[in-house]
Amino acid sequence: MKNESFVVNSTSRIEAFSDGVFAIAITLLILELKVPVVTVIQDKRDLMIALKDLWPSYFAYVFSFIIIGIYWLNHHYIFQLFKRVNHTFGILNLFFLMSISFLPFPTAVLAEYLDDDVHRFSAVTFYTFGLLLPAIAWTANWIYGSKEYRLIDHNLSAEFIGKLTRLYSWSTVVYVLALILSLINEWLGLATCVILTLHFLFPPVKPVYKERLSVQN
Repeated sequence: MKNESFVVNSTSRIEAFSDGVFAIAITLLILELKVPVVTVIQDKRDLMIALKDLWPSYFAYVFSFIIIGIYWLNHHYIFQLFKRVNHTFGILNLFFLMSISFLPFPTAVLAEYLDDDVHRFSAVTFYTFGLLLPAIAWTANWIYGSKEYRLIDHNLSAEFIGKLTRLYSWSTVVYVLALILSLINEWLGLATCVILTLHFLFPPVKPVYKERLSVQN
């Protein structure tokens, strides 16, 4: 018999804790944008040129901010589908949050070496790996919670659940592909991550419930 003693019919504490981690992680990103120091002024445009040369930092900051923001929005969306949590799900969610809080580090590496012909390859590969981790954790969270309606709303249609499972699973596969591509060509791997991220800027799939499905039929 399964032990359901650790099932909690509330997700509020996990949501509140997760929001705090998201807020800290997304704030840490801006710390990598350093004010350039112009020691010798030869032209009044020297500072402007120095600011322009920070484009890798701007890109890394904006892209990682969007990624974490998308995960935060989808975290809120997905918890509208969950009706309860348990200990195992809590552990999986902690792994997901760990990967989110880790992301500012590969972001800093990317910002530092994206414009470096020698170290760009390693920086992009490491960054792509940093993006793969939360994708794996996210998919694991959903598959565990949705399997046989373990933690999600029992009124959700099986078709809708399957659609989300395929979406999250394929996004993980694409991140794996991006990591492999980054080992061949760093720009190709990074472009794959950007394209996938832009896809998730669209609104999430609207939940479909069994009652509504039966009415439509």
